[in-house]
Amino acid sequence: MKVAVGGPLKLAFRPWVEGIEYVPAEGPAILASNHLSFSDSFFLPAVLDRKVTFIAKAEYFTTPGVKGRMTAAFFKGVGQLPVDRSGARGAGQAAIQSGLDVLERGELFGIYPEGTRSPDGRLYRGKPGGLARVALASGAPVIPVAMIDTEKIQPPGKVVPKLMRPGIRIGKPLDFSRYQGMEHDRFVLRALTDEVMYEIMTLSGQEYVDIYATAAKRQLADAAKAEKQAQKQAGQARKEKEAEEATEREAGGQEADKAAGTERSGS
Repeated sequence: MKVAVGGPLKLAFRPWVEGIEYVPAEGPAILASNHLSFSDSFFLPAVLDRKVTFIAKAEYFTTPGVKGRMTAAFFKGVGQLPVDRSGARGAGQAAIQSGLDVLERGELFGIYPEGTRSPDGRLYRGKPGGLARVALASGAPVIPVAMIDTEKIQPPGKVVPKLMRPGIRIGKPLDFSRYQGMEHDRFVLRALTDEVMYEIMTLSGQEYVDIYATAAKRQLADAAKAEKQAQKQAGQARKEKEAEEATEREAGGQEADKAAGTERSGS
């Protein structure tokens, strides 16, 4: 499946890649990437000779019907693992264990520290619970990755991608053995995650925003909702004003007719 998907992707989009020599030819490693588009999980594996396993929503694997089965087969074929995200705490532990299982097999594990796609192309604060815990528990090196322009190829909500060249910039592996055995120290988890995010920012050239992407999405949704409500209220006020002006015109017309009638009677 990797050949079947990766070959056409490289042929159609011709992604450019820098720093591919930093990905080890064998052995476990964590690829920590920014997340701009749904297609990120396909372009990165497409340019590598080794299999990369990412985590995907369980819904992609459990949707009924022919389309659901085809989607599940596709995601399994490109190396994505289902994780049930219905319970936040349980989902986080399941994701960590899935990553450790991949690394224990000596394979590459891909993860998006932001936890979700960027809503506006900027780089957001990394969540320490997944990346840092997997890195410290496994001892595997963390390789920062920057996806470039993939959000322009397939923005959120767009089904048909635009044909253009995305880029992938890979940085030097980061060794966090100095933190070994400190995976329960929240300050260590934060420091490790921030160090990785700094490297991703340097590679990608993105503007960094020190809030979580999930919070930014809520803010954008709230702002859009408020704007829609304001437009609705403005429209209602405009209608009321137009109705009031129409009533005033009608009243003025009636007064004019009355005055004209009085004048005719007097003459």
